Amino acid sequence: MADPPIRLYGIPMSHPVVAVRGMLDRKALPYRYVELLAGAHPPSLWALGFRGMTVPAIRFPDGRRVQGSLAIAAALEESAPEPSLYPSEPAARAAAQAAEGWGEAVLQPVPRRLIRWGLRASLRQRQWFADVATPLPAPAVTGWVLTPLAPLFVALAGANDDRVRGDLAALPGLLDEVDRLIEAGVIGGAEPGAPDFQIGASVRMLVAMADAGRLVAGRPAEAFARRVIPDYPAIPAALPPGWLPAAPPPG
Repeated sequence: MADPPIRLYGIPMSHPVVAVRGMLDRKALPYRYVELLAGAHPPSLWALGFRGMTVPAIRFPDGRRVQGSLAIAAALEESAPEPSLYPSEPAARAAAQAAEGWGEAVLQPVPRRLIRWGLRASLRQRQWFADVATPLPAPAVTGWVLTPLAPLFVALAGANDDRVRGDLAALPGLLDEVDRLIEAGVIGGAEPGAPDFQIGASVRMLVAMADAGRLVAGRPAEAFARRVIPDYPAIPAALPPGWLPAAPPPG
């Protein structure tokens, strides 16, 4: 049997990769998913002809290579216009694209920085990551092996202490915006579109976090994210409790 015409390259637990897989499934486009080794993926991508060092990365049948969830959404829409990932009515489409852009530029980096900070700060977190997200044996040992790579992960994401503390302080306001977009009907409709996958994958990763997840619990954003991305592995706590803002009261 011939390989599917589209190849998607990713790393384990990448929420932008999860978002793109949702878009591909929504459009019913056959594809082959190729999972790269986290941490070693930049040279793998360069060897595959990509210019950047980040996933998601897609190679189309005509040889085009596209990286980043926002650019990939636009490329998928161009390649396979139906079903569309955006509303047809111009004002609704503009609102959806604005939400998608916000989700990619503002919300998406937050869970990435949180988890990478945890991988640097906690050996237990590195051992968990080795167990669930790498093909390497002996997670307890691999966690130690990953220790020299953790600062690189942190630097690439800008996940220093001040930035992560700022992310946590801003997170309730970001979740308020997700709830507002749901209430306005921009996301959360019967059929998910590009902004649903873009925002939903980021929120779903936050929901999975044993520490930051309590800031999402009970919000409309939580139910929305669980519907758009039903499955995501649980992430153990690694953030200092004193850095977390108070969770909002129920309702």
